[in-house]
Amino acid sequence: MLCGRAFVKGGAVVRHFGRVLKTTTCLQFRTLTVPADVKSKEDKVRQLQKGPSLEHFIANSTNTPAKQNVCTDDVNIPYLNDSDLLGNGRNVYFDVHGCQMNTNDMEIAWSILQEKGYQRTNDMTQADVVLVMTCAIREGAEQKIWRKLKHLTGMKRRGPLKKGGVRMKIGILGCMAERLKTQILEKEKLVDIVCGPDAYRDLPRLLAVTNNKQSAVNVLLSLEETYADVMPVRLNEDSVTAYVSIMRGCDNMCSYCIVPFTRGRERSRPIDSILDEVRMLSDQGVKEVTLLGQNVNSYRDISESSFYGAPDRSQATTLRDGFKTVYKPKSGGRRFADLLDKVSEIDKDMRIRFTAAHPKDFPDEVLQLIKERGNICNQLHLPAQSGNNEVLQAMRRGYTVEAYRQLVDHVQNLVPGVALTSDFICGFCGETEEAHQQTLQLIRDVKYSMVFCFPYSMRQKTNAYHKLKDDVTEDDKKRRHLEMKEVFKQVAGKLTETYVGQVHTVLVEGVSKKDKNFLFGRNDAGLAVIFPDNEILDGNNNRQPKAGDYVDIKIENTTSQTLYGSPVKITNLFDSEDSEMLRELQS
Repeated sequence: MLCGRAFVKGGAVVRHFGRVLKTTTCLQFRTLTVPADVKSKEDKVRQLQKGPSLEHFIANSTNTPAKQNVCTDDVNIPYLNDSDLLGNGRNVYFDVHGCQMNTNDMEIAWSILQEKGYQRTNDMTQADVVLVMTCAIREGAEQKIWRKLKHLTGMKRRGPLKKGGVRMKIGILGCMAERLKTQILEKEKLVDIVCGPDAYRDLPRLLAVTNNKQSAVNVLLSLEETYADVMPVRLNEDSVTAYVSIMRGCDNMCSYCIVPFTRGRERSRPIDSILDEVRMLSDQGVKEVTLLGQNVNSYRDISESSFYGAPDRSQATTLRDGFKTVYKPKSGGRRFADLLDKVSEIDKDMRIRFTAAHPKDFPDEVLQLIKERGNICNQLHLPAQSGNNEVLQAMRRGYTVEAYRQLVDHVQNLVPGVALTSDFICGFCGETEEAHQQTLQLIRDVKYSMVFCFPYSMRQKTNAYHKLKDDVTEDDKKRRHLEMKEVFKQVAGKLTETYVGQVHTVLVEGVSKKDKNFLFGRNDAGLAVIFPDNEILDGNNNRQPKAGDYVDIKIENTTSQTLYGSPVKITNLFDSEDSEMLRELQS
């Protein structure tokens, strides 16, 4: 196995969570060239096998400062020529699993590969390279990936040779790549490439290494990498919705969570690059943008901005009353409210959503923006995880159920009609039947519009793995999980029934998958809305609505997660009278 040896330039190497992290944004390399008088292929191979000469080590010792968050120079790679990094039209198939952040990560990877001359295919059988974006957050997600990798390996062995007389290459990207790199690459021997969340810039080199029938891995975590200078290329160019990553990593260190160990420490993307991407998406006709991060409300940009000058470095971070963190408060920088303010002003007819957010740092400035701006969706994700104080303490969440309920009351009072969503884990270490019942009661009381609930699965490296006992039986976990879903379904069903007779503004996303005579979209709360594909009023004329249109829909029937209705007219978000009427109806 060949692991590319990096000559770090413009920075030091440090340790974090027990592993080596690079502190520079860009790893710089020098190319090992073959003397011009070496002609035969065999002599060239022998020359390369000698490795780098003294001159190459001297060349790599030059210390040139690197620009923060931006890699402006082409990366030169030992043992490889620049031409080896080119795709030369090879087809890449992308297989994305897991969260919205994974979708955005794959778009970053695709941008990097496209620039090197790779092409994308939607037919796996035609792929020269298959890249699987993985999730390590739960055991079930990982088992799904293992099955997929074994299927791909069999397909690779049975399939025809690709361009250059080589077999299809398989690469695993993302969180699972970092967590299980040794087992995936060495023990199971299922893939050719293992690439962690902070190493996507290195994909061209990793792929080039595999041309010599080697395996390649780069899972270094970074203290700086935000891919600020990489403009993601959307996997679905026809979609009217898009994801924009505003930060990476997490510092919360909840005891059950693997994210800090697979995605590293928290760092925020400079505000200029975020706004540039949102402007580009607006120009492309995108009508809804979701700002992504492990904890968007702790966004803190301390970079120098071309448009907004130097950030205020004196203001300390404040938390909600009753909430605390395992890390010291951070001072200075532009906060999430500053970013949300600027993003929402780019296009008044573009919806803005954001996820996820830890309840501990939900400032009133953010809530006030949601209330005032018609294009910021009236929806908040407030992950509770449990309704029991002992479980919350074991989870290291930093709040009590009482503090969480006070926050919910405050949000609902300040933002009338707000749709709340949440995450819950059942069967966590030490969870009793009484604790489970308290969680069910919290779901009943808050009346969430959406709940994402999962049975607990122990993750290596986490605090729970080292200090707690996974003592809830699998049968109890499955039962509690089903009960949690059933309680939510009952509560959500009653909530959506109240929408009957109301008019909701819906962003049309396309044709319904179940019936081509119906269209599909989502309302302000993010709920699915199905309605007939009929001509409706647009100004003074009638026409068929299309993807990207906002349509007022009168709700006539509902299930717990889907609304059905009839179209009234085509509208827009900056029609303040309609927006205000809708919010009054929802409240």
